[in-house]
Formats: sequence, structure tokens, C-alpha cells
Amino acid sequence: MKIFAVKNEYLENMTVAYLVYYEKKKKFFIELLEENDEWQTPIYLVPFKRKKEMTVNSYYSRNWVEQRIVPHDRQNITQILKKNGLKLYDEMSLLTLANGRCAQDELYIEETDYDSLPYNVKKRYDHRVDDVVSLSDNRILVFFMNRTVKVCDLNKIIKKDSSLYRMLSVHPKEVDNVNIQVGGYGIFWDEDMFIGSEELYSKGEYVPLAKEDFDYSVSKRVVNTAEACEILNCSRQNIEYLISKNKLTPVKENEKGKLFLRSDIEKREWI
Repeated sequence: MKIFAVKNEYLENMTVAYLVYYEKKKKFFIELLEENDEWQTPIYLVPFKRKKEMTVNSYYSRNWVEQRIVPHDRQNITQILKKNGLKLYDEMSLLTLANGRCAQDELYIEETDYDSLPYNVKKRYDHRVDDVVSLSDNRILVFFMNRTVKVCDLNKIIKKDSSLYRMLSVHPKEVDNVNIQVGGYGIFWDEDMFIGSEELYSKGEYVPLAKEDFDYSVSKRVVNTAEACEILNCSRQNIEYLISKNKLTPVKENEKGKLFLRSDIEKREWI
């Protein structure tokens, strides 16, 4: 994960947002600042500020990045990449080559780290999704980073004109295919079928876990070594190496094999 402060040269190099980039998944997220007003917010991101959506999802964050770099369909893109020492088109590489600058505004980026983030931005990570399990009747059980557990009724969250609503109406069992967005920023089924972590946290209901829900949760959360290898596209030797280095911990181990939390395995791809 890389973190960049988005600064405005016109505003005396004031930090107006943060750009978070997950290298392996090539996902961008933008974090806005509560203390900044609309005039201090990048113009493309003002609608999110007005809606008080301080975390901009990966789709619109990528759009912001794409507006600042050479488009992939530029006629002479091969020559441009070669001139800049790039073999393949890569958004992050092109963005950093120009320090995030473009002709549209006075913004630029400067690399920083997690410890340098403002407290209120770090606090949002408490509401990131740690794990998710589908329940019956279009409900999902969501485990958050701050160890809070909530049941979210998708029927009350998703909009009736959305592609997610249409999909679940036609194929209700598709709810079981829910995934965690990289970094825990939310859950998704497809690129345009996304629910942010803050919305899940605010609209979910606290629950003391019932036995039935817990049993169902375990059955969905646990994978064996073979499944872990398939998710990570690696060998059993690689799994054993991660265990030996305390980078992966089985939740159960006996003579028949090892079991892991699916979320722990998937998070290996975030690093």
C-alpha cells in the first residue's frame, strides 16, 4: 500500500486529500478531509464532500487519476511509454512520473505514510470491513475492524434502480458471492455493485451473534490448504513458508490438515 498527500500549490501547498493505492490489486481510494471546505476540495471530488462521503470509492478515485495522466488509447501511447521508460501502461507509474500534476489545476502529490495521516482519517479504518458472510433473505453479517459485528439488510440499503438490486432480484443466491473490497473499504459483487464500509456501518444493526449465524459464518469463512493455494495461486510449500514466518496462522490444525480464515488468505493479496 502506498499513500500520497494531494496538495494544492495555489493554497500554499495545503493538503486537500489523500490518495491510497494498493499495488497488487491496482486499486485507488481517495480520503477527503472533514476540516476542508468545498473551495479547498478538488473540484471533481466536491460532490462527495457535499454528500459527506469522505471516502471516495475505487471507481471514482480511478477516474480522478485517469483525468491526470495520458489516456491509454492515445494514438502515440507506445512512444510515450518508451520515452518514460515504461514497458506497459500503468496508471500509478504515469501519475508519479509527473508528481500528479496536470494542466487542469494546481494539484500535485507527495508520498507519505500511514503514521502521517490525520487522526480522523485513521479513525475511518475502524469501520473498514474485516470479514463478511451472507445470511438468508438478502442479509449479510459484517465483521468490522473495530471488532463490531452487524447484520445489514441489503433490501434496505441497495437502491431499487441499481444493478445490484436487479441482480439479486433475478438471482437471489448471488448474495453468497459477496467479496470484501481491497483494504476493507466495502463489499462488492462486481465493479459497479459496491457498498461502502461507512454505509454498512451506519445502516447495519448491532447483533449478539446467534448460534445459527455463527455456525453459518464459520462454514463460509474457513478454507483448507488446497483452497488457500487456489486463492493465492501458489503451492503448499508457499503456504507452509508463510506459516513458518508467522505471516499466516491456521485457525485449526491436525493430522488431516490445516484450516484458515478465508479473509486472512485474501488479505495476503493486499500486501
